[in-house]
Amino acid sequence: MPVRAYRIVRWVGLVFVAAVAVVLCAVRAKGVAAADTDAMGGHMKMTELRKVQPGDQARADAIVAAARKFADQYQDYRKALADGYAIFHPELPQNVYHFTNAAKAPAATLIFDPAEPTSLLYERVLAAKAGGEPGYKLVGVMYTAPYRASEAELDRRVPLSIARWHVHTNLCVPPLGKLKELGEVGGKFGLQGSITTAEDCEAAGGRFLPHVFGWMVHVYPYETDPAKIWAAGMDDEHGMQHDDMPAGMPM
Repeated sequence: MPVRAYRIVRWVGLVFVAAVAVVLCAVRAKGVAAADTDAMGGHMKMTELRKVQPGDQARADAIVAAARKFADQYQDYRKALADGYAIFHPELPQNVYHFTNAAKAPAATLIFDPAEPTSLLYERVLAAKAGGEPGYKLVGVMYTAPYRASEAELDRRVPLSIARWHVHTNLCVPPLGKLKELGEVGGKFGLQGSITTAEDCEAAGGRFLPHVFGWMVHVYPYETDPAKIWAAGMDDEHGMQHDDMPAGMPM
């Protein structure tokens, strides 16, 4: 396939996933029961922690230092916006907001640069005064890798003895006439849905996506507890709303 045609096809796919994400955001904004996190078992794959090898902790510490140095310049979220970072759906309530520079994100599919994370992570804070605009507090960064990356490659990027990479999987998107069912509590569709196989999704008339974007890992360099610096999965108190990810993430 010609490069231009490939890029067009890939862009259409990203737009489709982003459209799905909008619906997922809206559903999550209405409030989802805590028990629904149990359903993530069939919709999220995580790397297993390995035995610590010589040099692993030093590598991890160097990544945290690089992440902190990079993030320091963006304590003021307005600078991130000025530098080309965009907030994904700021109008929707989220635990953590991803600020991503779409021009830089694709580089993560080729190389891992600790000094260039894919996204900045912010929590929303109340306006300083009545009637003012809400602000954002910087809490961390996110690194990404393509879905096709092997565990060996993920380990080369961030040691698997320290961090657990994750990827969201088995998304069944309902047919157009049933989009309102996406993410319903106890429903079939979405990343909290009961459908986790292509066969069941096809039988329900949906479109199956074996994975949503690629591998991801959060780093919270301002935390002092090592367990919180490399929070993973549902232990990540800042939220795991990667069904709310922007287009431009590595696939």
